[in-house]
Amino acid sequence: MPNTPLHALDRHHPQAWREALRTGLPTLFGIAAWGLVVGVAMVKSGLSVPQALAMTLLVFAGSAQLAALPLIASGAPVSVIFLTAVVVNLRFVIFSALLAPHFAHLPWRQRLLLGYISGDLAVALFLQKYPDTAPQAGKLSYLKGLIYPNWSAWQVGSIAGICLGSTVPPEWGLGFAGTLAIVCVMIPLIAGVPALCGVLVAGAVAVAAFGLPYKLGLLVAVVAGMGAAMLVESVTARRGSGHV
Repeated sequence: MPNTPLHALDRHHPQAWREALRTGLPTLFGIAAWGLVVGVAMVKSGLSVPQALAMTLLVFAGSAQLAALPLIASGAPVSVIFLTAVVVNLRFVIFSALLAPHFAHLPWRQRLLLGYISGDLAVALFLQKYPDTAPQAGKLSYLKGLIYPNWSAWQVGSIAGICLGSTVPPEWGLGFAGTLAIVCVMIPLIAGVPALCGVLVAGAVAVAAFGLPYKLGLLVAVVAGMGAAMLVESVTARRGSGHV
């Protein structure tokens, strides 16, 4: 649609919105379950209810929250907590770079809001639907149809976990449930050999570095996994172009 203004393409598109809702619906239960586990974990780690509510509403990053909580509970330096959260969330830099060509024309406040609400699965599902960055009617509505329910499911689950945290017995094994929830969310994102290699390397390094203080093994694993994925992707691209 070369002659259609971009603002016209960004108008609400009911069909794209409904399609996104149908596409993202199967993932919402897992997102809510993961949020529930993180909500309970925040309270169990010693955060007050207001602190936990502020964290889930402002941070909105389950993996970073789970990584930061043991550090907070153990009294780790703020710099270590902050660096761990930043590294765990570096994948969102990649997500932003992938989404930017689609929505660079939007006002920065709108892009900031979309970036805050966007999650792993929502971004992956959007890019599967729209691999081409060319302007197209319904793109913005499709993204919103994925990210708004995703954000809502997370917050409902997390707030429920915060409210129930003090009543949940420790023998329920919520840590293991949280791991299962993360695995369920992660598996659909493993698309291609680079991603698979990154996951395998990160898992191996996390096990090998488990004994590091302040849970720094997680930080090392994330960096190693990202490095492995980037290396494999670079080698694959060179072989594909004939420059080995």
